[in-house]
Amino acid sequence: MGNKEKPKQSKTKIIPQTVSQLIKAPAGYKELFENLKNRIRNSQLRAGLAVNKELILLYWDIGRQILQRQQQEGWGAKVIDRLAYDLSREFPDMKGCSSRNLKYMRAFAEAYPIKQFVQEVLAQITWYHNITLLDKIKNPVEREWYIRQTIQHGWSRNVLVHQIESGLYRRQGKAITNFDRTLPAPQSELAQQILKDPYMFDFISIGEEAKERNIEKALLEQIRLFLLELGIGFSFVGSQYHLEIGRQDFYIDLLFYHLRLRCFIVIDLKIGEFQPEYAGKMNFYLSAVDDLLRHKDDQPSIGIILCKAKNKVIVEYTLRDTRKPIGVSGYKLTESLPKNLKGSLPSIKELEESLSASSTLSLKMTKGESKDN
Repeated sequence: MGNKEKPKQSKTKIIPQTVSQLIKAPAGYKELFENLKNRIRNSQLRAGLAVNKELILLYWDIGRQILQRQQQEGWGAKVIDRLAYDLSREFPDMKGCSSRNLKYMRAFAEAYPIKQFVQEVLAQITWYHNITLLDKIKNPVEREWYIRQTIQHGWSRNVLVHQIESGLYRRQGKAITNFDRTLPAPQSELAQQILKDPYMFDFISIGEEAKERNIEKALLEQIRLFLLELGIGFSFVGSQYHLEIGRQDFYIDLLFYHLRLRCFIVIDLKIGEFQPEYAGKMNFYLSAVDDLLRHKDDQPSIGIILCKAKNKVIVEYTLRDTRKPIGVSGYKLTESLPKNLKGSLPSIKELEESLSASSTLSLKMTKGESKDN
């Protein structure tokens, strides 16, 4: 008999199932998982902060002892070089024992003689943040302001460098406003602090002769950097935001919602010097936004008029009897942004999620739905 070929059997590819597919989650499992996930992440964060705190305190103590020896026994700078060499030999795997870093430790201890401040405040930011502040800021009051802003907003080192080089300390809260008369405290104080003067739009590559629409388009193309310059809390709602009033169409240049102030922020962009009639137009926009978009739990909407230039006296006269909260700031286009800042900013995906969330928030408030506090 001849050999019979065995019939070919079809091979079915077996796809292994995951544990999540094999084991059905019981009631309440999702809540348990989310709770444990958050606890683990918080624990990891606390562990990281604890390590950083120990490192900062160690560096401060080393610097304090070097400083004391130099002051009491007249040690010279060469002793630091010898100490760096001996420590590096004793702890070859430990980074931070260089002569340069030991000198930073000495300067660190000299700048901050009170251990409690180091322990409670400075230990919340990294060593690289601290040496950056020592290098770039000599005024103790200004330095402490940047320290607390870094802690509050979670700035990376590159973002901190940019804020220092753009002179944020001198610009923050410097806009001319009528907030003290039109907003209740502490809303007026917080609103004043979120405004800058001037704003630095140095990340857009257009000339001084650019038109308002060109600047607006360029700002939107660089929305991540624009949001960084505006500051923490600004959530983008829309550009050329359409309002229909009295059967006519009106368009707001830029509309934001501020999460801390709990109010809409209307931005009107002007390429020239401030004119008194700009306030009348802004007053109109604010009334419309308060009627059409503002939820009953929101605070009064705030207007920001951004101008290429302004006369302080004219602005103050214009805002004196205006009942809507309006601020006037200048802006600059000419400075250069550090190249290494880009990597410290949110990713495109993160930005899209943020803008999507902002649009959802705006839609909910327009429909009169409540927001979480």
